[in-house]
Amino acid sequence: MAQTATHAEQQQHPIKLYLVVWGLLFVLSALSYLVDYLELQGYLRWSLILVFMMLKAGLIVAIFMHMAWERLALTYAILLPPLLVLVFVAIMVSESNYTVLTRTMFFGAAP
Repeated sequence: MAQTATHAEQQQHPIKLYLVVWGLLFVLSALSYLVDYLELQGYLRWSLILVFMMLKAGLIVAIFMHMAWERLALTYAILLPPLLVLVFVAIMVSESNYTVLTRTMFFGAAP
């Protein structure tokens, strides 16, 4: 009887959900390859590649790793640290520009 109760408590997701997500991942991958096939260059290329990459990673984490059905506290515990790392990297990049500028002004241009 206990096995039946625990089995009934488990949540079963429909196979259609996984097939739809698989299809979306396929389409996003095709779009990512299309960026290379069309030979896009510059910021457009890299922004499209990064957007497609983040969308695919988000779908994988949300559906296949079951993050969409987790508690909000666990979601914050997993997703917040990488976002904070990105914020700190952005701060360091802006600080590096200031450092290069002050060093160039103080030491002069390299010969």
